[in-house]
Amino acid sequence: MTDRYAVMGNPVDHSKSPEIHHMFARQTGEAIQYDRILVPLDGFEAAVRDFFADGGRGLNITVPFKEQAWALADRRAPRAERAGAVNTLYMADGELVGDNTDGTGLVRDLRVSHGVALAGRRVLLLGAGGAVRGLLPVLQGEAPAEVVIANRTVARAEALVELFADGGRLSAVAFDALRGPFDVVINGTSAGLSGELPPLPADLLAEGAACYDMVYGDGPTVFERWAQAHGAAVALDGLGMLVEQAAESFLLWRGVRPETAPVIAALRGD
Repeated sequence: MTDRYAVMGNPVDHSKSPEIHHMFARQTGEAIQYDRILVPLDGFEAAVRDFFADGGRGLNITVPFKEQAWALADRRAPRAERAGAVNTLYMADGELVGDNTDGTGLVRDLRVSHGVALAGRRVLLLGAGGAVRGLLPVLQGEAPAEVVIANRTVARAEALVELFADGGRLSAVAFDALRGPFDVVINGTSAGLSGELPPLPADLLAEGAACYDMVYGDGPTVFERWAQAHGAAVALDGLGMLVEQAAESFLLWRGVRPETAPVIAALRGD
């Protein structure tokens, strides 16, 4: 019997999730069907209810529905509870369970795939939107020495500091007040999608620093190119995060963790 899964979003036609999960299924011998579902902006709850009523087993949720998924879940994993967003849904004991695998995906890509330690490091997060909020609970669990959130509207960064203050040393700053050096810099802004970057000082990076862009494209992102030009030892895009968060969802649904490296290589055309 083939179990049904899907990604829901608006837009959703760009999603690589079906390709990723079908590669996972072939690798692990799991029998699944995984589709894209374009959901009307005012029809998310009905779409989710209908999917599970028709025998669907699990959903990935992408923009702009992650906060609605959080509200819809009957119970939430601790990392999703704190993140205020859900990207993975499934049924358990008659309840709709919500989880958030985004932060785990990024941290696993950094630490496991690329050997970038986070414990005891000074970490800078660029941006204060949903991507950064979803990352913070998992990042703080890695015990960095300090996390600084930089944002154009510093009040948004300060709101995250207040929300996550109990997780470790955390502060907010405006871009024009940034002072390095940082060991790890993670770009959680969407500016790079339009070819832009936040204003970053030239001395932002510590020696041997790692830079990570949460978005990805066909070639190096604007932030990756900036990092390489300013001496980063490691400059990565978010494709690994995409595959790792999908693997975490697959583990929740199927009880087996697929190997991510061959999937990442396939997506890059290696």
